[in-house]
Amino acid sequence: MKKYLKLMRVDHYIKNLLVFAALACSGQLFNREKFFICVMGFIAFCMVSSAVYVINDIRDAEKDRLHPMKCKRPIALGDISVRTAYALPVLLFAAATVSVWLTHRYLPALLLLLYVLLNLAYSFGLKNIPIVDIIILVSGFLIRVIYGAIITDIVISNWLYLTVVAISFYFALGKRRNELKMVGHESRTVLKEYPLSFLDKSMNMCLTLANVFYALWSMDKTTMSAYKNKYLILTVPIVLIITMKYSLDIEGNSDGDPVEVLLSDRVLIVLCLLYFAVMFSVLYLK
Repeated sequence: MKKYLKLMRVDHYIKNLLVFAALACSGQLFNREKFFICVMGFIAFCMVSSAVYVINDIRDAEKDRLHPMKCKRPIALGDISVRTAYALPVLLFAAATVSVWLTHRYLPALLLLLYVLLNLAYSFGLKNIPIVDIIILVSGFLIRVIYGAIITDIVISNWLYLTVVAISFYFALGKRRNELKMVGHESRTVLKEYPLSFLDKSMNMCLTLANVFYALWSMDKTTMSAYKNKYLILTVPIVLIITMKYSLDIEGNSDGDPVEVLLSDRVLIVLCLLYFAVMFSVLYLK
């Protein structure tokens, strides 16, 4: 069972928590109906993202064997056969369908389909086109946030939308940067097209924009009016510290994957928990 959970990338489900972003930031997290719908949406995204990971691992098995980290994945390692692996996405897509049915939100499910199609296109060739590969990685983060907002009937602030886009580009560029530094272009063809200087400059630009957009969101009159308080600005210094710590990790020996960076740094985890605690206090303890 452990090898199947590893193949499904269960640890990456942390990214699917973005489905709760709009609900949590709206101050309606304890609305039972919306929370239930969000939980079902989270489960649906977990199943769909796992199915995509499995298909991608099947496609990349040969190249993964050349990568110092990816060579330990179950298919690349030979722990799970390709025939067995092909059956898993079918079961996962069926589970996602059930989760969507329970929410009775069928139109937003098109976003799940878009996520799948984009990632399949990524696996079958778009990952080899510079910039396009990064845009698809970013779209995964953005679709999660938008999906969570639509199924709970919550409007996302423009500044928050831009924050998600900018920080997602930073994550994606950081992943490519560290892949290039660790193994060169042997395990990923598109890395031949990315000069290290371009990745560094683009990362700095996106991280700066992300922090600026977040600060503007916290000070926006519409935002403060919606939450009936002026204390969101208190979270800005915490976000700055979190992004600096993350940036420090990226500059080290990390492989650049956002989940791996977060889970391997206890200080970063504590800082994130502090941020969530302060946000919870500001939004819910009035």
